[in-house]
Amino acid sequence: MPGPIQSIERAAAILRLLARGSGRMGVGEIASALGLAKPTAHGILRTLQGVGFVDQDSVTGKYLLAPALQELGSGQLDANELRSRAINRADALAARSGESVRIAAPLNGVVVVIHHVFRPDNSEQELSVGEQLPSHATALGKVLIAYDSELAAGVREGELPALTHRTVVDPVVLRQQISQVRRSGWAGDIGEHHSDEASIAAPIRSRGGLVVGAIGITGPIDQLCDGQLRFRVPLIAQVREAAAAVSRDLGGAQ
Repeated sequence: MPGPIQSIERAAAILRLLARGSGRMGVGEIASALGLAKPTAHGILRTLQGVGFVDQDSVTGKYLLAPALQELGSGQLDANELRSRAINRADALAARSGESVRIAAPLNGVVVVIHHVFRPDNSEQELSVGEQLPSHATALGKVLIAYDSELAAGVREGELPALTHRTVVDPVVLRQQISQVRRSGWAGDIGEHHSDEASIAAPIRSRGGLVVGAIGITGPIDQLCDGQLRFRVPLIAQVREAAAAVSRDLGGAQ
């Protein structure tokens, strides 16, 4: 059986050390306190800074714990921060695709819309910020189910209500779709939430690849799909590119 990984133990010791006392320490102080070589301590600190767990004071050069550690308890990125980082990308996706754009995040075990850009055709539309989406019947929800164990458990344990005649209500079929989402990196729904609408969505990742939300487009079925009810490939690419751009802005990868 493999033993403990020393670098992780040392990183954990540095975090505990910074959590005590004044919370601000220089590389030499940290190295001395933990019996580490200074270059070793510096390398670990730079890594912790890179993943957002440690900040460095620009004046003193000392290190301190970063606010990102507060996110670990919930496993979620603050919705306001996600929205602020993604606004420009969402606007660009709406302009490019000609469809409405929504960003959703898992909040307290449900899928919630945290940002909505109207379709740029001046048609009458209703703002959906704050709306709770059925995770099994929307592209945004399927993306988040694929990467969030709490949401997935909720779907497994509950009923799958039929919202239209196309809504997937068979758990086996839904599991197959979710597996496909993980393989392909995007999800879609055709008339499952609203009978006349389709949607495409892709995951937004933060540092370390953690999925913290999803971004997608919604529009009339004949706009998002061809005559064979297949999603239009250029629109899939646009959604995935937008998700990748937001992910890069968050320090994640796509």
